[in-house]
Amino acid sequence: MAFQLNNVVPWGRNLEEYQMMFQLDESDISKKIAGFGDGPASFNYEATQKGYSVTSFDPIYQFTKEQLQQRIEETRVTVMKQMEENTDSFVWTNIKNLDELEDIRMSAMKVFLEDYEKGKQEKRYIYHELPEGLSIEDNTFDIGLSSHFLLMYTALGYDFHIQAISEMLRVCKEVRIFPLLDLAGEDSEMIQDVIQYFKEKYTVEIRDTEYEFQKGGNKLLVIKK
Repeated sequence: MAFQLNNVVPWGRNLEEYQMMFQLDESDISKKIAGFGDGPASFNYEATQKGYSVTSFDPIYQFTKEQLQQRIEETRVTVMKQMEENTDSFVWTNIKNLDELEDIRMSAMKVFLEDYEKGKQEKRYIYHELPEGLSIEDNTFDIGLSSHFLLMYTALGYDFHIQAISEMLRVCKEVRIFPLLDLAGEDSEMIQDVIQYFKEKYTVEIRDTEYEFQKGGNKLLVIKK
């Protein structure tokens, strides 16, 4: 089935959030990074402006700037209404309230849209849908990141997640996945099975992070070669 834009709810995160979510210190951020499912995040642009190397992969990068902008506007009110109805599911510390949340997200997506066409030309935004194989050599990247996708969408099935993480590990020396929650905000049922699968060949650990917006969403899975 073809990937449909009307199934996407764009939601952009910035460089500071990525650094906190994925525990990217100065040594990490200076490495060659791949972001899988980055969507309309400003992470790539902000990192590039600082001289870092980030390549983002996402199926939404097949669409035009105008199509993405339209979809962002279509979903904005609905997303904020859902957030308002579920405020108790979140920790309002780093982000103080709904207005600040909307400002942060819309600002990140605005920056992304302004950078999008230039980034595509520079091959920083690449159309790709996991778990499909990439036309990229093994170990091309030092660190691969997955934000709010892998382990979260449990309905995609165990095999999907294993294949997706395996492809990330083929092209990256290390993979970091955040958060370890499902769409209901509960601990993902796949965590232990995924750890069992990969720990036979890789070093696998769960780390606590300082970033917690979703309640309980302060865990990071790290898989290293």
